Amino acid sequence: MVQPQGSKFHVAMFPWLAMGHMTPFLHLSNELAQRGHKISFLLPKKAKLQLQDNNLHPDLITLHGLAVPHVEGLPHGTETASEIPIFLNGLLATAMDLMRDQVEESLRDLKPDMVFYDLAHWIPELASHIGFKTVCYKVVSAATVAFAVVPARNVPKDRPLTDAELTDPPQG
Repeated sequence: MVQPQGSKFHVAMFPWLAMGHMTPFLHLSNELAQRGHKISFLLPKKAKLQLQDNNLHPDLITLHGLAVPHVEGLPHGTETASEIPIFLNGLLATAMDLMRDQVEESLRDLKPDMVFYDLAHWIPELASHIGFKTVCYKVVSAATVAFAVVPARNVPKDRPLTDAELTDPPQG
């Protein structure tokens, strides 16, 4: 998508529900806003409160608090990975997937030109229905992604990788 000279983008951000992902997304948002782009940042309500002081361009960056649905097995009120032990991250991923309709409604209302995401694998499908470009923005190394999330690994969402699994690369 090429914009005419001087034209600005409206970018939406939807990172994984962890402060270690949301913070770099907000840093990128600040850089884009510094160049005049409008940012709509979708994040859990509690994280919105935690990150709002790091929003250096509140005139261009709007933090939109979303409700994280409860998933059986997660402590009530869980919104980010920092609130739970790592072995529950799979359940938090399930909660994130359950946010799809809420995110879709927000994106339809916001009408961004593009959406930056990292783990919400369904964002490109929404893009094809709503009409925006997508950028899969990873804040971790490609090796981490390969070891943790490739389909060949086939690890259940409710447990972390074992030491043995981490020492054996996935097929492909």
